[in-house]
Amino acid sequence: MSNLSLALCIFLGIVFVSYAEDTKIGIYELRRGQFQIKLSNYGATIMSLIVPDKNGKLADIVLGYDSVDSYKNDTVYFGALVGRVANRIGGAHFTLDGKTYHLPANDGNNTLHGGFKGFGDVVWNVASYKMDSHITFTYVSSDQQQGFPGKLEAAVTYMFYQTNKLIVKMEAKPFDKATPVNLAQHTYWNLRGHDSGDILSHNIQLFASQITPVNGELIPTGEIKPVKGTPYDFLEPKEIGSQIHGLPDGYDINYVVDKNTVSSHFNKVAVVKDSVSGRKMELWSNQPGVQFYTSNMLKDVKGKNGVTYHQYAALCLETQGFPDSVNHPNFPSQIVNPGQIYKHFMVYRFTAQ
Repeated sequence: MSNLSLALCIFLGIVFVSYAEDTKIGIYELRRGQFQIKLSNYGATIMSLIVPDKNGKLADIVLGYDSVDSYKNDTVYFGALVGRVANRIGGAHFTLDGKTYHLPANDGNNTLHGGFKGFGDVVWNVASYKMDSHITFTYVSSDQQQGFPGKLEAAVTYMFYQTNKLIVKMEAKPFDKATPVNLAQHTYWNLRGHDSGDILSHNIQLFASQITPVNGELIPTGEIKPVKGTPYDFLEPKEIGSQIHGLPDGYDINYVVDKNTVSSHFNKVAVVKDSVSGRKMELWSNQPGVQFYTSNMLKDVKGKNGVTYHQYAALCLETQGFPDSVNHPNFPSQIVNPGQIYKHFMVYRFTAQ
Protein backbone atom coordinates (compact mmCIF):
# COMPACT_ATOMS: atom_id res chain seq x y z
CA MET A 1 0.00 0.00 0.00
CA SER A 2 1.46 3.35 -1.03
CA ASN A 3 1.67 6.42 1.17
CA LEU A 4 -0.75 8.07 -1.24
CA SER A 5 -3.31 5.34 -0.67
CA LEU A 6 -2.90 5.67 3.08
CA ALA A 7 -3.26 9.42 2.91
CA LEU A 8 -6.44 9.05 0.91
CA CYS A 9 -7.81 6.82 3.64
CA ILE A 10 -7.55 9.67 6.11
CA PHE A 11 -9.59 12.12 4.08
CA LEU A 12 -12.21 9.76 2.75
CA GLY A 13 -15.12 9.15 5.10
CA ILE A 14 -17.60 11.20 7.04
CA VAL A 15 -17.08 13.09 10.29
CA PHE A 16 -20.24 13.53 12.39
CA VAL A 17 -22.46 14.16 9.36
CA SER A 18 -26.00 15.46 9.81
CA TYR A 19 -28.25 13.06 7.92
CA ALA A 20 -31.70 11.83 8.83
CA GLU A 21 -31.41 9.36 11.65
CA ASP A 22 -32.74 5.81 11.50
CA THR A 23 -32.94 3.99 14.83
CA LYS A 24 -34.57 0.80 13.52
CA ILE A 25 -32.38 -2.29 13.64
CA GLY A 26 -31.42 -3.35 10.14
CA ILE A 27 -28.88 -5.22 8.01
CA TYR A 28 -26.93 -3.27 5.38
CA GLU A 29 -24.73 -4.52 2.57
CA LEU A 30 -21.72 -3.03 0.83
CA ARG A 31 -20.49 -4.46 -2.48
CA ARG A 32 -17.38 -3.80 -4.53
CA GLY A 33 -16.54 -6.35 -7.22
CA GLN A 34 -16.53 -9.80 -5.64
CA PHE A 35 -16.23 -8.34 -2.14
CA GLN A 36 -19.39 -8.20 -0.04
CA ILE A 37 -19.82 -7.12 3.54
CA LYS A 38 -22.96 -7.21 5.69
CA LEU A 39 -23.31 -4.96 8.72
CA SER A 40 -25.93 -4.09 11.29
CA ASN A 41 -26.55 -0.89 13.16
CA TYR A 42 -27.01 -3.07 16.24
CA GLY A 43 -23.56 -2.66 17.75
CA ALA A 44 -22.24 -1.21 14.45
CA THR A 45 -21.45 -4.86 13.78
CA ILE A 46 -19.65 -6.60 10.92
CA MET A 47 -21.81 -9.68 10.30
CA SER A 48 -20.03 -11.16 7.29
CA LEU A 49 -17.31 -10.49 4.73
CA ILE A 50 -17.21 -12.53 1.52
CA VAL A 51 -13.92 -12.56 -0.38
CA PRO A 52 -12.39 -14.81 -3.09
CA ASP A 53 -9.67 -17.41 -2.53
CA LYS A 54 -6.74 -18.16 -4.86
CA ASN A 55 -9.09 -20.00 -7.23
CA GLY A 56 -11.76 -17.31 -7.17
CA LYS A 57 -14.02 -19.30 -4.84
CA LEU A 58 -15.99 -17.05 -2.51
CA ALA A 59 -16.30 -17.64 1.24
CA ASP A 60 -17.41 -15.77 4.32
CA ILE A 61 -14.35 -15.26 6.54
CA VAL A 62 -16.14 -13.70 9.55
CA LEU A 63 -17.68 -15.61 12.45
CA GLY A 64 -21.17 -14.55 13.46
CA TYR A 65 -24.87 -15.33 13.57
CA ASP A 66 -27.64 -15.67 11.01
CA SER A 67 -29.99 -13.11 12.57
CA VAL A 68 -29.66 -9.78 14.31
CA ASP A 69 -31.67 -11.15 17.24
CA SER A 70 -28.84 -13.57 18.03
CA TYR A 71 -26.42 -10.64 18.38
CA LYS A 72 -28.63 -9.26 21.17
CA ASN A 73 -27.76 -12.30 23.27
CA ASP A 74 -24.12 -12.46 22.19
CA THR A 75 -21.49 -12.71 24.93
CA VAL A 76 -18.35 -12.92 22.76
CA TYR A 77 -18.67 -9.59 20.86
CA PHE A 78 -18.83 -11.08 17.35
CA GLY A 79 -18.03 -8.25 14.93
CA ALA A 80 -19.04 -5.50 17.36
CA LEU A 81 -17.74 -1.97 17.70
CA VAL A 82 -16.87 -1.98 21.40
CA GLY A 83 -16.49 1.00 23.75
CA ARG A 84 -16.72 3.58 25.32
CA VAL A 85 -13.52 1.98 26.54
CA ALA A 86 -12.62 -1.31 24.88
CA ASN A 87 -10.71 -4.05 26.68
CA ARG A 88 -10.36 -4.13 30.46
CA ILE A 89 -10.35 -1.52 33.21
CA GLY A 90 -8.89 -3.00 36.38
CA GLY A 91 -11.02 -2.87 39.53
CA ALA A 92 -13.88 -1.31 37.50
CA HIS A 93 -12.85 2.20 38.42
CA PHE A 94 -10.50 5.05 37.51
CA THR A 95 -9.74 8.57 38.72
CA LEU A 96 -9.90 11.61 36.46
CA ASP A 97 -9.37 15.23 37.53
CA GLY A 98 -9.50 14.18 41.17
CA LYS A 99 -12.80 12.31 40.91
CA THR A 100 -13.13 8.54 41.05
CA TYR A 101 -15.58 6.95 38.63
CA HIS A 102 -17.05 3.53 39.45
CA LEU A 103 -18.01 1.32 36.53
CA PRO A 104 -19.95 -1.94 36.20
CA ALA A 105 -17.83 -5.01 36.94
CA ASN A 106 -18.92 -7.30 34.10
CA ASP A 107 -15.72 -9.37 33.96
CA GLY A 108 -14.98 -10.59 37.45
CA ASN A 109 -13.79 -7.53 39.37
CA ASN A 110 -13.13 -5.58 36.20
CA THR A 111 -14.92 -3.73 33.40
CA LEU A 112 -14.72 -5.26 29.92
CA HIS A 113 -15.58 -3.53 26.62
CA GLY A 114 -17.55 -0.69 28.19
CA GLY A 115 -19.62 -2.55 30.77
CA PHE A 116 -22.84 -4.53 30.71
CA LYS A 117 -24.25 -2.37 27.89
CA GLY A 118 -21.33 -1.03 25.93
CA PHE A 119 -21.32 0.34 22.39
CA GLY A 120 -21.59 -3.18 20.98
CA ASP A 121 -24.97 -3.60 22.70
CA VAL A 122 -26.81 -0.49 21.51
CA VAL A 123 -28.62 0.59 18.35
CA TRP A 124 -26.63 3.08 16.29
CA ASN A 125 -28.13 5.62 13.90
CA VAL A 126 -27.55 5.17 10.19
CA ALA A 127 -26.15 8.57 9.23
CA SER A 128 -25.10 7.83 5.65
CA TYR A 129 -25.29 4.77 3.40
CA LYS A 130 -24.30 4.02 -0.17
CA MET A 131 -24.15 0.34 -1.15
CA ASP A 132 -21.16 0.63 -3.47
CA SER A 133 -18.99 2.66 -1.12
CA HIS A 134 -19.71 3.18 2.58
CA ILE A 135 -21.96 3.24 5.62
CA THR A 136 -21.64 5.55 8.63
CA PHE A 137 -23.19 4.78 12.02
CA THR A 138 -23.44 7.34 14.83
CA TYR A 139 -24.28 7.02 18.51
CA VAL A 140 -24.62 9.51 21.37
CA SER A 141 -23.63 8.17 24.77
CA SER A 142 -25.08 10.08 27.71
CA ASP A 143 -23.23 11.39 30.74
CA GLN A 144 -22.71 8.60 33.31
CA GLN A 145 -23.76 5.88 30.86
CA GLN A 146 -22.13 2.74 32.28
CA GLY A 147 -20.46 5.10 34.76
CA PHE A 148 -18.37 7.10 32.26
CA PRO A 149 -18.22 10.89 32.56
CA GLY A 150 -19.66 13.26 29.98
CA LYS A 151 -21.84 13.11 26.91
CA LEU A 152 -19.99 11.62 23.92
CA GLU A 153 -20.85 11.43 20.23
CA ALA A 154 -19.28 8.51 18.37
CA ALA A 155 -19.17 7.67 14.66
CA VAL A 156 -17.84 4.74 12.66
CA THR A 157 -17.56 4.52 8.89
CA TYR A 158 -17.02 1.26 7.03
CA MET A 159 -15.83 1.81 3.47
CA PHE A 160 -14.59 -0.23 0.53
CA TYR A 161 -11.65 1.38 -1.25
CA GLN A 162 -9.94 0.15 -4.42
CA THR A 163 -12.09 -3.02 -4.36
CA ASN A 164 -10.00 -5.12 -1.97
CA LYS A 165 -9.41 -2.65 0.86
CA LEU A 166 -11.76 -2.17 3.79
CA ILE A 167 -11.38 1.04 5.77
CA VAL A 168 -12.78 1.43 9.27
CA LYS A 169 -12.81 4.98 10.60
CA MET A 170 -13.81 5.51 14.24
CA GLU A 171 -14.21 8.94 15.79
CA ALA A 172 -15.60 10.35 19.01
CA LYS A 173 -16.22 13.83 20.33
CA PRO A 174 -16.92 14.72 23.99
CA PHE A 175 -19.38 17.54 24.60
CA ASP A 176 -18.72 18.90 28.07
CA LYS A 177 -16.37 16.71 30.12
CA ALA A 178 -13.06 14.97 29.69
CA THR A 179 -13.57 11.24 29.28
CA PRO A 180 -11.59 8.12 28.36
CA VAL A 181 -12.25 6.80 24.85
CA ASN A 182 -10.88 3.60 23.35
CA LEU A 183 -13.00 2.14 20.56
CA ALA A 184 -12.16 -1.20 18.98
CA GLN A 185 -13.47 -3.38 16.16
CA HIS A 186 -13.99 -6.93 17.44
CA THR A 187 -14.35 -9.08 14.31
CA TYR A 188 -13.41 -12.76 14.49
CA TRP A 189 -11.47 -13.80 11.36
CA ASN A 190 -10.91 -17.21 9.80
CA LEU A 191 -9.38 -16.77 6.34
CA ARG A 192 -10.23 -20.32 5.28
CA GLY A 193 -13.92 -19.64 5.97
CA HIS A 194 -15.98 -19.14 9.11
CA ASP A 195 -17.04 -22.80 9.01
CA SER A 196 -13.61 -24.34 8.36
CA GLY A 197 -12.39 -25.26 11.84
CA ASP A 198 -9.51 -23.70 13.75
CA ILE A 199 -6.94 -21.08 12.76
CA LEU A 200 -3.89 -22.78 14.30
CA SER A 201 -2.33 -23.35 10.86
CA HIS A 202 -2.75 -19.70 9.83
CA ASN A 203 0.54 -17.85 9.57
CA ILE A 204 0.76 -14.50 11.33
CA GLN A 205 3.34 -11.75 11.47
CA LEU A 206 2.90 -9.03 14.09
CA PHE A 207 4.89 -5.83 13.68
CA ALA A 208 5.23 -5.46 17.42
CA SER A 209 8.35 -6.19 19.43
CA GLN A 210 6.80 -5.65 22.90
CA ILE A 211 3.73 -6.62 24.90
CA THR A 212 2.03 -5.31 28.01
CA PRO A 213 2.08 -8.34 30.38
CA VAL A 214 -1.01 -9.10 32.44
CA ASN A 215 -1.93 -10.67 35.75
CA GLY A 216 -4.29 -13.60 36.27
CA GLU A 217 -7.31 -11.40 35.57
CA LEU A 218 -5.82 -10.18 32.25
CA ILE A 219 -5.16 -6.72 33.70
CA PRO A 220 -1.83 -5.16 32.64
CA THR A 221 0.83 -5.03 35.31
CA GLY A 222 2.10 -1.72 33.92
CA GLU A 223 5.25 -3.30 32.50
CA ILE A 224 6.25 -3.29 28.84
CA LYS A 225 8.37 -6.31 27.91
CA PRO A 226 10.05 -7.56 24.72
CA VAL A 227 8.61 -10.58 22.91
CA LYS A 228 11.95 -11.85 21.61
CA GLY A 229 12.51 -15.46 22.60
CA THR A 230 9.02 -15.90 24.07
CA PRO A 231 5.88 -17.62 22.73
CA TYR A 232 4.59 -14.11 21.90
CA ASP A 233 7.26 -13.53 19.26
CA PHE A 234 5.70 -13.19 15.80
CA LEU A 235 8.16 -10.66 14.44
CA GLU A 236 8.75 -13.20 11.67
CA PRO A 237 5.80 -15.11 10.14
CA LYS A 238 4.90 -18.26 12.10
CA GLU A 239 1.96 -20.61 12.40
CA ILE A 240 -0.27 -19.55 15.28
CA GLY A 241 -0.31 -23.09 16.60
CA SER A 242 3.47 -23.37 16.65
CA GLN A 243 3.78 -21.70 20.05
CA ILE A 244 0.25 -21.60 21.45
CA HIS A 245 0.58 -24.72 23.57
CA GLY A 246 3.23 -23.00 25.66
CA LEU A 247 0.48 -20.73 26.97
CA PRO A 248 -2.27 -21.59 29.44
CA ASP A 249 -5.24 -20.70 27.22
CA GLY A 250 -3.97 -19.23 23.97
CA TYR A 251 -3.28 -15.65 22.96
CA ASP A 252 -5.14 -12.76 24.58
CA ILE A 253 -2.58 -10.00 24.97
CA ASN A 254 -1.92 -6.42 23.91
CA TYR A 255 1.05 -5.90 21.60
CA VAL A 256 2.85 -2.56 21.38
CA VAL A 257 2.84 -1.73 17.66
CA ASP A 258 6.26 -0.75 16.35
CA LYS A 259 6.75 2.57 14.60
CA ASN A 260 7.54 1.17 11.18
CA THR A 261 7.31 4.35 9.08
CA VAL A 262 4.69 3.09 6.63
CA SER A 263 3.41 6.66 6.68
CA SER A 264 3.18 9.56 9.08
CA HIS A 265 -0.32 8.42 10.02
CA PHE A 266 -0.30 4.61 9.91
CA ASN A 267 1.85 1.69 11.03
CA LYS A 268 1.65 -1.79 9.62
CA VAL A 269 0.19 -3.99 12.34
CA ALA A 270 -0.14 -7.54 11.03
CA VAL A 271 -0.15 -9.91 8.07
CA VAL A 272 -2.21 -13.10 8.27
CA LYS A 273 -2.08 -15.88 5.65
CA ASP A 274 -3.90 -19.15 5.12
CA SER A 275 -2.01 -21.58 2.89
CA VAL A 276 -5.06 -23.68 1.93
CA SER A 277 -7.23 -20.86 0.54
CA GLY A 278 -4.29 -18.62 -0.33
CA ARG A 279 -6.05 -15.69 1.32
CA LYS A 280 -3.95 -12.98 2.93
CA MET A 281 -5.14 -10.16 5.21
CA GLU A 282 -2.92 -7.15 5.93
CA LEU A 283 -3.76 -4.58 8.58
CA TRP A 284 -2.60 -1.00 9.18
CA SER A 285 -3.69 1.35 11.97
CA ASN A 286 -2.85 4.58 13.77
CA GLN A 287 -3.31 3.08 17.25
CA PRO A 288 -0.44 2.24 19.64
CA GLY A 289 -1.63 -1.27 20.48
CA VAL A 290 -3.33 -4.36 19.08
CA GLN A 291 -5.01 -7.11 21.07
CA PHE A 292 -4.20 -10.49 19.53
CA TYR A 293 -6.89 -12.94 20.63
CA THR A 294 -7.29 -16.53 19.45
CA SER A 295 -10.93 -17.00 20.52
CA ASN A 296 -9.85 -18.99 23.55
CA MET A 297 -13.22 -18.66 25.24
CA LEU A 298 -15.38 -19.89 22.36
CA LYS A 299 -17.17 -23.05 23.41
CA ASP A 300 -20.04 -24.62 21.49
CA VAL A 301 -21.28 -21.27 20.15
CA LYS A 302 -24.08 -21.73 17.61
CA GLY A 303 -23.17 -19.62 14.61
CA LYS A 304 -24.13 -19.04 10.99
CA ASN A 305 -25.57 -21.77 8.77
CA GLY A 306 -25.85 -24.24 11.63
CA VAL A 307 -22.10 -24.18 12.37
CA THR A 308 -20.90 -24.62 15.94
CA TYR A 309 -17.79 -22.59 16.79
CA HIS A 310 -15.17 -23.97 19.16
CA GLN A 311 -11.97 -22.75 20.78
CA TYR A 312 -9.44 -21.33 18.29
CA ALA A 313 -12.07 -21.05 15.54
CA ALA A 314 -10.89 -17.54 14.71
CA LEU A 315 -8.46 -14.77 15.55
CA CYS A 316 -9.11 -11.17 16.51
CA LEU A 317 -6.79 -8.23 15.86
CA GLU A 318 -8.25 -5.35 17.85
CA THR A 319 -6.22 -2.18 17.26
CA GLN A 320 -6.58 -0.02 20.34
CA GLY A 321 -5.07 2.04 23.09
CA PHE A 322 -3.43 -0.07 25.78
CA PRO A 323 -5.79 -1.88 28.18
CA ASP A 324 -6.36 -0.21 31.55
CA SER A 325 -4.52 2.91 30.40
CA VAL A 326 -6.70 4.98 32.73
CA ASN A 327 -4.90 3.35 35.67
CA HIS A 328 -1.36 3.37 34.23
CA PRO A 329 0.13 6.85 33.75
CA ASN A 330 3.06 5.36 31.79
CA PHE A 331 0.68 4.09 29.06
CA PRO A 332 -0.50 6.37 26.23
CA SER A 333 -3.41 8.42 27.52
CA GLN A 334 -6.97 7.68 26.40
CA ILE A 335 -8.41 10.88 27.85
CA VAL A 336 -10.19 13.08 25.30
CA ASN A 337 -11.11 16.61 26.30
CA PRO A 338 -13.95 18.78 24.99
CA GLY A 339 -12.80 20.40 21.77
CA GLN A 340 -10.69 17.35 20.85
CA ILE A 341 -11.70 14.50 18.54
CA TYR A 342 -10.64 10.90 19.06
CA LYS A 343 -9.61 9.34 15.73
CA HIS A 344 -8.95 5.67 15.12
CA PHE A 345 -8.28 4.31 11.62
CA MET A 346 -7.92 0.74 10.37
CA VAL A 347 -7.10 -0.33 6.81
CA TYR A 348 -7.43 -3.96 5.75
CA ARG A 349 -6.20 -5.32 2.42
CA PHE A 350 -7.35 -8.74 1.22
CA THR A 351 -5.53 -10.67 -1.50
CA ALA A 352 -5.20 -14.33 -2.51
CA GLN A 353 -2.48 -16.28 -4.30
